[in-house]
Amino acid sequence: MELRQLRYFVAVAEELNFGRAAERLWIAGPSLSQQIKSLERDLKVRLFDRDRRSVALTPAGTALLPHARALLDRAEDLQRMAGRLSGSDPVRLGYVNWLPTDLTARTSAVARVHLDAWVAPSHAQAARVADGSLDLAVCWVRTEDLERQDLTARLIGADQLYAVSTSAATGAVRARDTVVLVDDDTTSWSSWNVYAEELARATGAQVERISDNGITGPAFFDHVRRIGRPVINSPKGQTTPLPPDLVRRPVAPEVHWTWSLVRRADEVRPSVLAVVEALCDGVGDLGLRGDGVWLPDGDPHRHTPAS
Repeated sequence: MELRQLRYFVAVAEELNFGRAAERLWIAGPSLSQQIKSLERDLKVRLFDRDRRSVALTPAGTALLPHARALLDRAEDLQRMAGRLSGSDPVRLGYVNWLPTDLTARTSAVARVHLDAWVAPSHAQAARVADGSLDLAVCWVRTEDLERQDLTARLIGADQLYAVSTSAATGAVRARDTVVLVDDDTTSWSSWNVYAEELARATGAQVERISDNGITGPAFFDHVRRIGRPVINSPKGQTTPLPPDLVRRPVAPEVHWTWSLVRRADEVRPSVLAVVEALCDGVGDLGLRGDGVWLPDGDPHRHTPAS
């Protein structure tokens, strides 16, 4: 049992609707349902009676709800107390699925960094920095997102995306000969959908609309097999091993996804600014300024040659 699962349980108990609870938590509905089932298995008790039309707390769920709320409150109190005992509050850092491998080594000398357990999509993490729920977030953002929410961003990392294909060929494939997936679940995949549709407009790649969260994982591989053409992978699938019947192919031009370290534009706390410098100093341009590199027009790290 994890605190994250208790947060999910409380959200569903308060909304009595998995869809609304998923939107509130910024996660996909199927993921929320699986987490609740996992919690029920761990506790060995059914928490909800649910069918296609309604969701209701079981007697056990009703009895456990105040205790779950109390545990979450205690956990938050413990975090605040630890911050006071140390003499300063930790720098709260959120992320999507990627972090520098040397994050602790880089930041330990300048501040205490608290990694937020709520792993959420890029647009949600940027919004949490804007509203003060986080101090920093590693996420994908556009210039218009930064301007609208009064944020600023530094380049911290980048992924070069590739195509996954059923073909035995392993050579480079032109972007215009690839397919890019766009999911109907905009709560979970908003940033990716924006990126994917811009990639299609700019390069001629074909958009394939799906509704099963198959942007990554086994469902993604099933889509590759069904489509029969090279399909661009997502940043969340960068390190996933390929099944033996599929191959990885580079894309021309090189398709890159950037990771920004986002903070509020008016941030003045020395600890937060020190973490930004510790993580971003010396990162360089990560090869994003080379010829044959594609980034969306709205990417804050896109290099525009001088006229």
